[in-house]
Amino acid sequence: MIIKTERLTLTPIGTAYLDSTCAYALQPDNARLMVYLPKESREEVAAFLQDAEREWQKPQPDVCEFALLRQNEHIGGMTLYFEGDFSRGELGWILRRDCWGQGYAAEAARGLMAYYRDAMGLHRFIAHCDSENHASRRVMEKLGMRFVERHGGRYNRLTAGERQEYLYEIYI
Repeated sequence: MIIKTERLTLTPIGTAYLDSTCAYALQPDNARLMVYLPKESREEVAAFLQDAEREWQKPQPDVCEFALLRQNEHIGGMTLYFEGDFSRGELGWILRRDCWGQGYAAEAARGLMAYYRDAMGLHRFIAHCDSENHASRRVMEKLGMRFVERHGGRYNRLTAGERQEYLYEIYI
């Protein structure tokens, strides 16, 4: 499956993207406000990519991990998690730091939402972010998502203790 937007191509991620995934997934300053990142080693990134490949082999994956390509250059990742009944998709994204602030996350998310709306009839999407992740909040707002709540219970990989997070949603 390949999804194209004006500037990006979203393609299933896998081990072929190990080096370029390490460029953002191993960087603490790039992923300090994320739950599952940064990864601790190249081996941990490789295991994540192997898991993503196995998930793509399922007839209906529960999690779809995409590489974001700009003119064939891997600049980040986009995730879509499904609820058990596939009635709602949860979006997640990460970009290499040098690609921040250029609208790539919102563009990729719009393309992904449109694809799954048309292909699966999926109309409800959510996204979470750490309460200090202002850039991700701006992406959610650009997508037209509405703020639902702020709550505790978030544990990021690099920050000690419980954190607060925001939940946004959109129906398209």
